[in-house]
Amino acid sequence: MEAADGGARPPGGADAHSMSQVRWAAPPRTSLGEYVVRELRERIATGELRPGEHLRETELAAALNVSRGPVREAFAILEAEGQVEIRRHRGAFVSVLTRRDVEEVHTLRTAMEALAAERAATRLTPAHFAEMDRVLEAMKGTSGSVAPQEAVALDLAFHDVIYDAADHARLQRVWTSLRSQVSFFLHTRNVNFPDFPTVGFSEHFELREALAGGDPAVARAAAEKHMTGAYSRLSQLELPEV
Repeated sequence: MEAADGGARPPGGADAHSMSQVRWAAPPRTSLGEYVVRELRERIATGELRPGEHLRETELAAALNVSRGPVREAFAILEAEGQVEIRRHRGAFVSVLTRRDVEEVHTLRTAMEALAAERAATRLTPAHFAEMDRVLEAMKGTSGSVAPQEAVALDLAFHDVIYDAADHARLQRVWTSLRSQVSFFLHTRNVNFPDFPTVGFSEHFELREALAGGDPAVARAAAEKHMTGAYSRLSQLELPEV
């Protein structure tokens, strides 16, 4: 991903605003670095911190009531995830989505979702289906005014159930590491194509029914089909190539 470097505004805009205006959670008693990572991830995913926005280390440290060390630690982690770019002598910036990012995450996630669905088809328990149906009911109840971050949370919650049911520790770890990037992508998709109330329930219900059939091959094919929706919409955006 690339950060804005002056000139044209990147998708989503990058007007600077004071970090003190953002509502931050109170620091926990656990690792301060993890706390800062979680806070930044959430605000990048929801668009509160916009693509190309300069993340000023000193200002963030003051706003989060931590020293600059945990902020630098968080920047390093988020840079590795592709959500922040560190530019020499300029600092950290929220990454800007590119076509290459979309293609890479899509192809990786498709492979992961197919494997998860294939395994989950024979491992889903009544408790898994109950949680899946709870999420589907919430999706069904959304309206045209649903916030992008709410749509993202429901989408991810549904897929979390499938990964849990897949019972594959390494796959779960990869999903955990990729989940924040997927959240960022889904938020971008929902901001630009606010059709979740129309397609969110139906597309996920179709996948649920394929999983309920208990056939791994059918579930795998359904997961691969399911993944084309968000990708086709993101592909329509005017994004930089790399």
